[in-house]
Amino acid sequence: MKAARLFLCLAAFLGITLAGTPADADELVRFESVPVKLSPFRIRKAAEQGEILSQPLGMPLLGYLSRPQGDGPFPAVVILHGCDGLRLSIKELWPQRLVRWGYAVLVVDSFTTRNIQDTCQSPLPDRVFDAYGALNFLSKQGFVDIGRVALMGFSAGGTATLEGTKIEGNEQLMDRKFKAAVAYYPVCAASQGDATVPILILTGDRDNWSPAERCRKRLAQLSDDSPPIELTIYKGTYHDFDAPEFTVGRKVLGHIEKYNPDAAEKSIRSVYIFLRKHLSN
Repeated sequence: MKAARLFLCLAAFLGITLAGTPADADELVRFESVPVKLSPFRIRKAAEQGEILSQPLGMPLLGYLSRPQGDGPFPAVVILHGCDGLRLSIKELWPQRLVRWGYAVLVVDSFTTRNIQDTCQSPLPDRVFDAYGALNFLSKQGFVDIGRVALMGFSAGGTATLEGTKIEGNEQLMDRKFKAAVAYYPVCAASQGDATVPILILTGDRDNWSPAERCRKRLAQLSDDSPPIELTIYKGTYHDFDAPEFTVGRKVLGHIEKYNPDAAEKSIRSVYIFLRKHLSN
């Protein structure tokens, strides 16, 4: 009973709608990741050798689609989960919040169809292609304004978000583009270079899983032509600081995951302002 009361208080504090959400929430949908395109060199070499190339196929994926009431078209957000999969705050709380703000939301499940439990100690699939597969899926939904879609990722999903929006990455191979990106506690790299869209990075100064210093180094190397990257570092804050399911806190593989209500509230406000700025008409 006390746990339920605590969760309700947290929900109220974070502005989460638990009942009567104005959305067709959590509709299970199926789509495919964008297939890896054959390079012109590979195609030319195959032609020279008389080799017949088969067209690469995308990976079948699952997703959870939520939308506001009405016909739209609505701006939208594609969400990528972390290495531990679809936890509560990513599958339910963030979509509820975003829908209330007026966004359609597609949470990508990158694990189920790959028979993966987690990737916290194993190689990650290239989830950039999952993100753009989700964007292609949304382009076929009449209630989505495909010109106003942001990519949002958490932890490993945040890292994929940065990889999917860097100037010399696979983004250049994609037919459709995101308009903005939000990355919660990602692993940054100075080698990621300039961004292709405005990016908001939110992390904690005590996060030794996704060190903030790496993000500072990337920002220091941006050119004058790069879209802006905003970096906010919350003091005294660990990994997963926005997730109320980690209120007690835990240690995983030597890294602390702990909810911080003050940092969570401030970050949510920053995301709201950022999306309003970059996904407005």
